[in-house]
Amino acid sequence: MTSTPVVATQASTRSRALALIGGEATDANLRRYLHGIPGIDAAGLEQRAAALGTRSIKTSSKKRAIDTIIGLIDLTTLEGADTPGKVRSLVGKAVTPDPVDPGCPRVAAVCVYGDMVPYAVEALGSAHAAGRDQGVSVASVATAFPSGRASLAVKLADVADAVAAGADEIDMVIDRGAFLSGRFGQVYDEVVAVKDACRRADGSVAHLKVILETGELGTYDNVRRASWLAILAGGDFIKTSTGKMQPAATLPVTLSMIEVVRDWHRLTGTKVGVKPAGGIRTSKDAIKYLVAVAETVGDEWLTPGLFRFGASSLLNDVLMQRQKMQGGHYSGPDYVTID
Repeated sequence: MTSTPVVATQASTRSRALALIGGEATDANLRRYLHGIPGIDAAGLEQRAAALGTRSIKTSSKKRAIDTIIGLIDLTTLEGADTPGKVRSLVGKAVTPDPVDPGCPRVAAVCVYGDMVPYAVEALGSAHAAGRDQGVSVASVATAFPSGRASLAVKLADVADAVAAGADEIDMVIDRGAFLSGRFGQVYDEVVAVKDACRRADGSVAHLKVILETGELGTYDNVRRASWLAILAGGDFIKTSTGKMQPAATLPVTLSMIEVVRDWHRLTGTKVGVKPAGGIRTSKDAIKYLVAVAETVGDEWLTPGLFRFGASSLLNDVLMQRQKMQGGHYSGPDYVTID
């Protein structure tokens, strides 16, 4: 299982959140707190993101960056046509991304639908028995992903099933309709309830990533407020997107979320992770995100416990770039497996 940062207990996190918002997590208290957060200078944010995207990376740094990217990927398949065989193949690629290079890092996790979790767990168990599994986690989307349009009881059953099947991490979606309608208390309570549903029989808790679906939130200010709301409710990660709609992850949106994580850490001393997902397909693009993280919160965030890329095709491009740097030429897409 991927290592995670030291975090406060759920009870202390909630106590701190209630103290910050000045009372119970009602719509009125949350609205007062969230709308009291300074607004975002959209032009300034986009200019800073563009500037970070122009940073030059030297060859030695690029080699390190490429290996870092591989180790931060949640290798993902979220299709209606997913099969046990496809999931087993995905796990094989996650554990051994480059079969001809045993020194290639493994990815952080495989991310699948809840009903595919048992097959991912089984395949990872087989890899572990063969001495090849080095801690790849199983992440499961839940809570009526990607729409979030279901009753709370259905959402919690979705989470409980995935956790019982062996999921190490849960990627939930917030109710964007509730958020955009100003029903902040409902969104807060659902995140709290999902976090409680992540508790296993042995008392341990699956890691919770909260998907904001930023493309539906409309403004950077809404992204900032939703990020704060997810963290106040106990999310271990804030995640941009489901990958099922456009726009998905963008550098300015992700930068705004990283800044929230930075401010939360300064305020509380607690670290929360960030996961851009959807639309990041090349190592060149991924490196821009590494730079944004390093220059905003520091290199200590560039670990699987605090930063992830949600992607399906990114790994192939990164592997081709890695092979080019090692062998002096591109091996071509036929030399990497097709997901």
